[in-house]
Parts: sequence; C-alpha cells; structure tokens
Amino acid sequence: MPSDTTPTSTYDEVKTHEGQPYSGVPVYGTHQWRYPNGYWTEMKLAPDKWTFQYASKKIRTEMAPDHSGADVGSSFHWFITAHQTARKLDAQAYETFMTGLKWKIGHRRPYWRDWSHGYPEQQPEMPRIREILMRALHEVQPLPRSPGEPRLRAPEGEPIGVA
Repeated sequence: MPSDTTPTSTYDEVKTHEGQPYSGVPVYGTHQWRYPNGYWTEMKLAPDKWTFQYASKKIRTEMAPDHSGADVGSSFHWFITAHQTARKLDAQAYETFMTGLKWKIGHRRPYWRDWSHGYPEQQPEMPRIREILMRALHEVQPLPRSPGEPRLRAPEGEPIGVA
C-alpha cells in the first residue's frame, strides 16, 4: 500500500498519491461512522476512491402480510449503485443522503448449501454484475456540465452530455 504521504500530514495540506495531488484524509486513512441503527466504516484507497462497509438491522415500517415473504434465515445478495451526499453539521456529525438503484444478484434459502448464483442452472455472480454495469452504462442520461468542463466520450466516440 505505497503512498507518498506521511502519517503526520494535516487535512488541508496538499499531498500526493502515485503522482496525483490531493488534500483531505491521507490515502489508506479510515473513518468509522455510527448511524442511529447502523455502522459505516470506510478506507480511502486513492485521492478519489474509498471502500466502505455498512451493517444495520433493517426493520419493516409496516407488518408483513401473514405467510408472505422469504423463510426466516434466508439471505439476499444485492448489487447497489448510488449517489451519496453528506453535509457537515458540526465537528463530529454529518447529515447523509443516499439515492440509487439495487439489483438482485442472488438469494440463499436457509436449507441450501450455496447462493442461487452458485448453482449451474443460474447465472454466476460476476457475469451478472458485469451485465448490470454494462446495461447501466448504456442507460446513463446526459448530465449538465459546468462551464469549461470537458465532454465525456463514449467508447464508440459519440459524445455524452450536453453541448
């Protein structure tokens, strides 16, 4: 995990990682956040890339109908793409908003030996995720650009975004 920063770098100090200048948390720095009913931990991998984990108990807001839904002990594997925005409230707290999409990758009934995507008659996990990402890429809507922002190009050379 090489980084051009020192552990004593300050937050606002300009640092470099693999030749890319940036400020903020040093690469490989971590944060832990406690939500009212969950826990989020993240690590900075590059100036603009983080890995994260979130764990929480998810509870329905309304009672499930009798004899509906999956068996107790069932598990579900989802793939999520999302936008997260955060607004700093004070030195210790942020207000967080997240919107996005989720796709079912697989499920596992309590008496199964493997996830559904582990069985030969089902699509394996990684090809399913690649399919979702390719489909999502083709569905991306043009987004407004800031003045002077370069236009993005699709692989075929067709412009993406507004003129």
